[in-house]
Amino acid sequence: MTTDPRDTIARSPMTAPQMLVVGLTVALNALDGFDVLSISYASPGIAKEWGIDRAALGIVLSMELIGMAIGSALLGGVADRIGRRPTILGCLAVMATGMVMATTANGLAALSTWRIVTGLGIGGMLAAINAVATEFSNARRRHLSVSLMSIGYPLGAVFGGIAAARLLVGHDWRTVFYFGAAVTATLIPIVFVFVPESVHWLVRKQPAGALQRVNRSLTTIGYTTTDALPEIPADARGRAFADVFAARQISGTVIVTLAYFLHITTFYFIVKWVPKIVVDLGFAASSAAGVLVWTNVGGAIGGAVLGLLTQKYSVKTLTIVVLLASTAAVTAFGQTPADLQRLSIICGLCGFAINAGIVGLYAIIAQVFPTHIRASGTGFTIGVGRGGSVFAPIIAGFLFAAGYGLPTVALLLGLGSLFAAGVLLLLKLETDQPAAERPGHRVVATQIPAPGHAR
Repeated sequence: MTTDPRDTIARSPMTAPQMLVVGLTVALNALDGFDVLSISYASPGIAKEWGIDRAALGIVLSMELIGMAIGSALLGGVADRIGRRPTILGCLAVMATGMVMATTANGLAALSTWRIVTGLGIGGMLAAINAVATEFSNARRRHLSVSLMSIGYPLGAVFGGIAAARLLVGHDWRTVFYFGAAVTATLIPIVFVFVPESVHWLVRKQPAGALQRVNRSLTTIGYTTTDALPEIPADARGRAFADVFAARQISGTVIVTLAYFLHITTFYFIVKWVPKIVVDLGFAASSAAGVLVWTNVGGAIGGAVLGLLTQKYSVKTLTIVVLLASTAAVTAFGQTPADLQRLSIICGLCGFAINAGIVGLYAIIAQVFPTHIRASGTGFTIGVGRGGSVFAPIIAGFLFAAGYGLPTVALLLGLGSLFAAGVLLLLKLETDQPAAERPGHRVVATQIPAPGHAR
């Protein structure tokens, strides 16, 4: 077989090993969901044990976001240079280390340091698994695969939240981090065995022994081997992070980064502050974790629904609609009385709209960036977005400390999704349908073809 293996993957029905790889990206993103929210589950116990106020707690809640921003921006580029698989394995090791060491902290400085370390691993892994979900899928199911990967976040938060709620009943906050570290470490050998290197990355970069490595990956995911690889000019193989800001790419880069930045601000206000808000309304910490679980149940459903709808409707249009719904839902959350059932319902609706927006943005990001800068572009977008989201918990904390009520704070932080929808209107996609990423064809955010590629 001498056909470009990327074409073969794009046009063929997905094999069971491909589906397994996409399924593992769901599990990996579930780690993100649990690891990021672990500090939220633990925050009431930390605040009580150490006697810290809301403003100080808001800073701690943001620490892994700083690490995530750095990890996404730097390690996304690493995934484009050395490959998706080694980057994911390395990031898992960093995450597990950060989670374990957080249990040894006896003050804000030490805890913040280890949360930054955990964030480094999460950020790099996110950039890599978005590329993996895209590149191991066929063209028809590409948006769906990315969407399924994205709903791993709320699934991890749901099942992790159930575990956290039970752990917090009889143990202190450190148990939450022990649990997260154990699950993270378990996935390292699973990824090592079942996730080969991306064929798309190998064909584009063509490192030493590329043909053998491509054939090994093809065999692993159930395809026939190839006799030769398509010719890729040396300068094209060497391009990486700089192309994220090239003239033909810059408009798409700026738009998706700004939209993600704005929406993620609303997202992190909800996921970081819901447990503390519920506790302050007079409910137990275990009940607060339960409300956050319902937030993520809604998120998982919202992400799945949007992913299915992308098979028929424009992903851009769908994303704008759910971003508008996100602002409405978060504003309504601020008006909800101190009733546990009502709080659970409205937080479920918030999760539905907010996470559907995240899923839509991930699908758009994967479409905007081509293979050789997919992880770099995704990493930059996530890095800037998560870096900006550092301010969401901090701003909310200082607003609460300054005497502003929940209705005002929720309204102000909910505007991020509204502004994101407005920015996304400016994005021009060549098509909203997944396409085979071949040397002669790719999806771009502008109408100018990529260098070294003929239309």
